[in-house]
Amino acid sequence: MKVLRWLDDHLEEALLCVMLIAMTIIMGIQVFSRYILSNSLSWSEEITRYLFIWSAFLSLSYCTKKKINIRVDQFTTMLPPKAEYIIKAVGDVVCVILFIYLLPFAYTYLTQAVASGQLSPACGIPMYYIQVSPLVGFILVIFRFLQRFYNEIKKLTVKSSEGKEA
Repeated sequence: MKVLRWLDDHLEEALLCVMLIAMTIIMGIQVFSRYILSNSLSWSEEITRYLFIWSAFLSLSYCTKKKINIRVDQFTTMLPPKAEYIIKAVGDVVCVILFIYLLPFAYTYLTQAVASGQLSPACGIPMYYIQVSPLVGFILVIFRFLQRFYNEIKKLTVKSSEGKEA
């Protein structure tokens, strides 16, 4: 149970940190190799690009979990707290609908990549390893939104039961 709790709390964050460290090390090796050894590596930029793509889709889920989605709060902060909460909830529902809408496209994109059998030019990595990232990212975002909705409903239920007892 502890492992699941840790994964729930830190999965995206840990993966993003590992990817950032890997990108930094790989590009540092590339710079050293190119300018000091006068020998450019053919694989480094490709691997870094793929790590960046994966990190972009994983960061969607991380931002959703941390409630740092792109919003313009100027208008909502002038409203009463209940109205602000409702507007933010509607925005979250729209986001979930958007990602549910995008899921079939990401799946089609992945199946086409698998069917093509295309390999990356420098490393020979099957391209579907990279092209599965939108599908994984969208599923994680939907999961994080549903998790947030569940936690908010749980909080509201606790608040309403405490209000009735008083």
